[in-house]
Amino acid sequence: MINRVVLVGRLTRDPEMRYTQSGIAVTRFTLACDRPFAGQDGKREADFIDCVVWRKQAENVAQYLKKGSLAGVDGRLQISSYEGQDGQRRYRAEVVADSVRFLESRNASRSSEGDAFSTGGTGNAAGWGSQPQQNNSSSSAPASSSSNSGFSADPFSGGSSIDLSDDDLPF
Repeated sequence: MINRVVLVGRLTRDPEMRYTQSGIAVTRFTLACDRPFAGQDGKREADFIDCVVWRKQAENVAQYLKKGSLAGVDGRLQISSYEGQDGQRRYRAEVVADSVRFLESRNASRSSEGDAFSTGGTGNAAGWGSQPQQNNSSSSAPASSSSNSGFSADPFSGGSSIDLSDDDLPF
């Protein structure tokens, strides 16, 4: 059986962190995820998806993300039920996050100059998108493509400039 959910969206409000009676951190937040199509009126709609994250990642999410932050969530869908105050059975769907990616720097949502997919040194809860550590003992030699990380060397890390005109860019 497969129960896997991958989301990218913006937080609709600041995350809410609490601790269980046994001292485990739990943070809840809601992601607004755009739908890939427009509605009948021509406007794009969004889905608002409740997410929950536990332990150290919960603390990181509460500390570094805020309303409007762009985040990626990888997790599983969980449906729970409870009895409401009116005695009716209610159901709640939420994504239990295995990992959360911070997809922009802390200041990017405040200014339009932020670089998406940059952690800005704020800490990346899941460690996603981070570059592998390389041994810099000989800084002039390119990194080996057979390193333990499995990544090939970054062709843009050599420090030399790349001559590109705006006409060469695909966007």
